Amino acid sequence: MAKASVFRSIGNYLKFKQQAVNLHGLHSPFVYNLADKCLYDKTFYDDYRLLKSYHRNLKNNTQILEITDLGAGSRIFKTNKRRVKDMAQIAGSSYAGMKLLYRLAKYFKPGTILELGTSLGKGTYALALGQPEAKIVTVEGDLALANLAKIQLTQTGLTNIEVINDDFDRFLIDLNQTNQTLDLVYLDGNHRFEPTLRYFNLLQKHLHNNSVVVVDDIYWSPEMMRAWEALKQHNHVKQSIDVFYFGLLFFRKEQYEQNFKIDLHTLNLF
Repeated sequence: MAKASVFRSIGNYLKFKQQAVNLHGLHSPFVYNLADKCLYDKTFYDDYRLLKSYHRNLKNNTQILEITDLGAGSRIFKTNKRRVKDMAQIAGSSYAGMKLLYRLAKYFKPGTILELGTSLGKGTYALALGQPEAKIVTVEGDLALANLAKIQLTQTGLTNIEVINDDFDRFLIDLNQTNQTLDLVYLDGNHRFEPTLRYFNLLQKHLHNNSVVVVDDIYWSPEMMRAWEALKQHNHVKQSIDVFYFGLLFFRKEQYEQNFKIDLHTLNLF
């Protein structure tokens, strides 16, 4: 990562820390309960061992893939030929992020989950393990990654995951021909302003009052920070939560329009 990016990330995090609150600064009952029972949940679930094992297996995988970057691209890798173990160090969810996605799925109990950006399947596995009764569709634009994730996820024994290799726009346009409702959406691909907003708008038909949209890497670049600000101001969004690593968007008409920044590090959860 370039020095300018490192300094920008540190600056963004310090600014976030100054503005963020902890559990005692939350006055929305809905957000308080979410923070108390999910975001700040310190329970060590047995499934965390499975998440750790999945993460460890990827970090030990020496297979080399030829990747086609379809979104903003990598700020680390200088070639499209990449070892899985190297990608596992930086691509997709961290182990801590996997645990948080697991808790979100466990808390909201979504029946239908859509992930845009499978990558190595770390987030996919966390969501599926957190809510094994959900139907999960995960879309990956790169064929090599999609094939790897399909193999890795099949080996877990979970049967509620469908991995699709497709362009996000094409997939969403096809989805718009259906009346499929989505309870939870995880946006973890492209990381550019215009595509992120376009995907979000294409998803509107399928979201309902209690849907949750998780937007990954909202501080990844100035462009993603701008996208997050635009998403918060979308006329269908009622509440947002920024935990720095990713953001949550809610559409509950019964809630006041509010935006929150919650510091997870206050309880050493990351």
